[in-house]
Amino acid sequence: MGKAPALLVHDLQDGAPKGLELKNGTCKTTATVGDKTYVIGGADDGTLSIEVQIFDRSLGEWVRPTVRGTKPASCEGLSAVPLEDRILILKKGSKSDDQIWFLEVDTQYVRQQQKYLGSEVVAWSKGVLGNAEKPVVISGPSGVGKGTLISMLMKEFPSMFGFSVSHTTRAPRGMEKDGVHYHFTEKSIMEKEIKEGKFLEFASVHGNLYGTSIEAVEQVADAGKRCILDIDVQGARSVRASSLEAIFIFICPPSMEELEKRLRDRGTETEEQVLKRLRNAKAEIEQGESSNIFDFILYNDKLEECYENLKKLLRLNGFVTAPPKSGHREVDLPMDHSVSKIENKIIINCISSGEKESKNLIMLDVSSLKGGAPGRTRGLNFQTIGSFSNGLNVNQLS
Repeated sequence: MGKAPALLVHDLQDGAPKGLELKNGTCKTTATVGDKTYVIGGADDGTLSIEVQIFDRSLGEWVRPTVRGTKPASCEGLSAVPLEDRILILKKGSKSDDQIWFLEVDTQYVRQQQKYLGSEVVAWSKGVLGNAEKPVVISGPSGVGKGTLISMLMKEFPSMFGFSVSHTTRAPRGMEKDGVHYHFTEKSIMEKEIKEGKFLEFASVHGNLYGTSIEAVEQVADAGKRCILDIDVQGARSVRASSLEAIFIFICPPSMEELEKRLRDRGTETEEQVLKRLRNAKAEIEQGESSNIFDFILYNDKLEECYENLKKLLRLNGFVTAPPKSGHREVDLPMDHSVSKIENKIIINCISSGEKESKNLIMLDVSSLKGGAPGRTRGLNFQTIGSFSNGLNVNQLS
């Protein structure tokens, strides 16, 4: 239970309006979803850190929830718009790429965390305009040639694809650099983040943890690239069970005899290692062909032919070079603005001051949101309506 400012307690118990910018001297705003009113904003000590408290009307009590996700940086003010399972937060006085956030209150991720903790949970997620290309999950047994296929893809389309950097709890080796070869972390930290749902997949190898975080995949998308995940079948199964929307491709050898030949021709493993890889390969192929994990199965009999088929699946045929990346889009909100909501459209009334005051409207479409905590919320689109003094002029931006 938490103690809230007396003014807010009085307002909320008397049925404070669902105003989109209700705030007091401590720079707070409120939004009501169901029986709960969420008080979001500056801490009671006068700082501008963003905190969350909940007033549960059905119980008449205050609750201080566990907060997941990356908390937004401090700002000069907030506007809040309640949606079905989350609250849209517009930050005032922030950079254009840091103005749109979501506080999730009843999403699948939040419900999972509430079940795990047995207490109230909310989660922050940064809003991003537009959509990212679906990541590509590529799996297959050792020696099947998936590494070669991925290298060919990266060589032909260097600006289109990128790898996520995995996490590990083992120590760096040789010239390995943190954030380049791996994100090196402590075991206790990684175990905590796994429990918080921040990893798509993970495994324990020789006492060390390895895994792919949601944030690592998001960073590839933030750079305007399509993420490739080269993981085993078990990892692919975990990713398939997550909220990540991806394309799953399994690379299969033409036969076990051919796979054995390739493994022996490499000359990098002992006889015992070759036999172990073949046993593992048989199990992986059975899972790859019979499970519902993979969307496509490619047989790598002839490398060039398999590569062309891979490009067809990814709709890359006909591109001599990588297609141009879409420009990074941002909404630049002035400090002075008000907000209203009409169905799935958020109307932002922007007032710019100068020699002649002018007003513009920004219409934010939240009907096609994708993703969410602990990653980004994508799928936002917007329109601007030109200055009122010049007449109504609508410009489609995304």
